[in-house]
Amino acid sequence: MPWLERPGARIYYELHGPGEAPLVVFAHGLGGNHLSWWQQVPSFLAAGYRCLTFAHRGFAPSTQDAPEPGARAFAEDLAALLDAAAPGQPVRLVAQSMGGWTSLAWALAHPGRVRALVMCDTHGGFWSDAAAAAWAAKPATIEADLFARGIHPAAGERMAREQPALHFLYRGIDALAAGLDKDALRRQLGELWAITPADVARLDIPVLCLAGEDDIVIPPAAVEALARALPRGEFALVPAAGHSVYFERADAFNRLVLDFLARAG
Repeated sequence: MPWLERPGARIYYELHGPGEAPLVVFAHGLGGNHLSWWQQVPSFLAAGYRCLTFAHRGFAPSTQDAPEPGARAFAEDLAALLDAAAPGQPVRLVAQSMGGWTSLAWALAHPGRVRALVMCDTHGGFWSDAAAAAWAAKPATIEADLFARGIHPAAGERMAREQPALHFLYRGIDALAAGLDKDALRRQLGELWAITPADVARLDIPVLCLAGEDDIVIPPAAVEALARALPRGEFALVPAAGHSVYFERADAFNRLVLDFLARAG
């Protein structure tokens, strides 16, 4: 089991595929860990990629000594991980929800190493007038209402109804981080919610922004606002999907992302 020692944390990661293959790095969301990508890694390996999955600090089996700095260290953790596991190698980043904060911050700091970026159901801390309008239109209690009914909002009502086994698995992966202070993480992510249109305007790399049309966690319009602010941004809305397109509609997600990576070169 490979581990990366970091100040106040140990980061668990897995590398799959031959060392000479182009590298895809997967960054999970608040309800996941490295296991979240079980439907992606085999498909991407078959397409000729090398895959790096990891668990953010504090998400089992990774550890952290204290809630601080938490999310504020995510991008630095990723930088250290890539320097250790794939020194100097160009990367393609695939980010889900919370992982978008990690990946967009790292891409802005290291644009020369990024061949392509996928932002799935995430704006990664990007803020603009259009993003603010999207958030203002979101019902305030919708996530709490789903939790009260035993439905994980990041999985969504449709997944719970149509694919109950998948919903059960999603909740099981989420439960592995039962000891993590997710309220503290949300506050830390909020502090990092300050990436401006001017910041992303200098990110001259291919970026695919994906959103499930039924996403009630991060408004699809906020994801689209990010795509429109990027010099080479694309936006795709996936029908009949909630906040976790990669999990709920894996075939559609894999096809969209692999086609995008092939075009990105």
